[in-house]
Amino acid sequence: MSSNPVAETVASLMPRAKAELTELVAFKSVADFDQFPRSESEAAANWITAALRAEGFQDVALLDTPDGTQSVYGCLPGPAGAKTVLLYAHYDVQPPLDEAGWITPPFELTERDGRWYGRGTADCKGGFIMHLLALRALKANGGVPVHVKVIVEGSEEQGTGGLERYAEQHPELLEADTIVIGDAGNFRVGLPTVTSTLRGMTMMRVRIDTLEGNLHSGQFGGAAPDALGALIRVLDSLRAEDGSTTVDGLTDGAAWEGLQYDEEQFRRDAKVLDGVGLIGSGTVADRIWARPAVTVLGIDCPPVVGATPSVQASARALISLRVPPGRDVAEATKLLQAHLEAHTPWGARVQTEQIGQGQPFSADTASPAYAAMAEAMAVAYPGREMQYAGQGGSIPLCNTLAALYPQAEILLIGLSEPEAQIHAVNESVSPEELERLSVAEALFLRTYAGS
Repeated sequence: MSSNPVAETVASLMPRAKAELTELVAFKSVADFDQFPRSESEAAANWITAALRAEGFQDVALLDTPDGTQSVYGCLPGPAGAKTVLLYAHYDVQPPLDEAGWITPPFELTERDGRWYGRGTADCKGGFIMHLLALRALKANGGVPVHVKVIVEGSEEQGTGGLERYAEQHPELLEADTIVIGDAGNFRVGLPTVTSTLRGMTMMRVRIDTLEGNLHSGQFGGAAPDALGALIRVLDSLRAEDGSTTVDGLTDGAAWEGLQYDEEQFRRDAKVLDGVGLIGSGTVADRIWARPAVTVLGIDCPPVVGATPSVQASARALISLRVPPGRDVAEATKLLQAHLEAHTPWGARVQTEQIGQGQPFSADTASPAYAAMAEAMAVAYPGREMQYAGQGGSIPLCNTLAALYPQAEILLIGLSEPEAQIHAVNESVSPEELERLSVAEALFLRTYAGS
């Protein structure tokens, strides 16, 4: 890779990239303003705005989206008659979770064992830096041969759909021939990968009420209906004995035809404890890319410390359901809601509330942009052939863009390989992956421009 001028330029820019990512990671840009100040997200958006202007982008704007967050937009004109490529990333991040579980502070980029640690390093502030590196490398080696639009979202992790609604209201803004979503990742470090499918997601709160108030468990327990016990039974009904997801009416028989995921490797990647089995049936790829999966994200009930001997009058949970391509999320949501109501025992009162959703996505991998990316990745990763993988996560904007621009080709690449531990404590990015993928993106833009 070092004999390639683009690769040499990217390598020379890596110290600057580290300094910039350090600044960007320092913003606590969690788009949950009950937990983190709105000013942190606004500061991150302003930083990105300044970075785009410094790169010569025009029409740079902070877009106030309907969910109360800001996305950043800019356009870099290319040669007359050139194709237009939209580059996507998001600057909002997941909460740090247990800050005591981080070896180094979550909002302070720290280099350790050859990786850069910090919340957002891989998901997805590093994705924005990747776009900057690719464009800078092209500018230093003959110029950017396409029109480039950049959109950096402010609420992707919350799933509140601000940018999706904004795009629908301003359909001309993000129109492009090809869209590169920099929010996916390689199957593993050093193996160039495009993500060809995404599961969709619906998130639902369920609340169960049984009593007007808590009761003494000695005086009333055994006959008084326990809301927490009822909730536990409802949640248990969402899984078969082997752990497979069982939502009434939602079939679970799909198979994944592409790259397979070795079970032992998955156990290592997922850090499954010795002696603990995996859940579900079929191949690992079937389970995480091609089939529905329910997860209980949280339960509101008394904590163990400080709990009293009481029969609980009310209990609540937050559930996510991942929905594979080929299924409509709205229909899956109705099935989940009906299942929760049908499996609530003892005539308990049950309320459900959907709080977010995104449709699944499936790309056309036979398109010219995929051929251009395969060629670019072969240079950036010598001796490696581009792989096609699924991703269990959701990027709701993909479907919005696919619907708005049906002729556009959509590619998903990024920095979130398994070692990155996105959404968990000690998230990190491999600087080597950042470097190679920046080279790949730059070469892709050059190859695609001539295709």
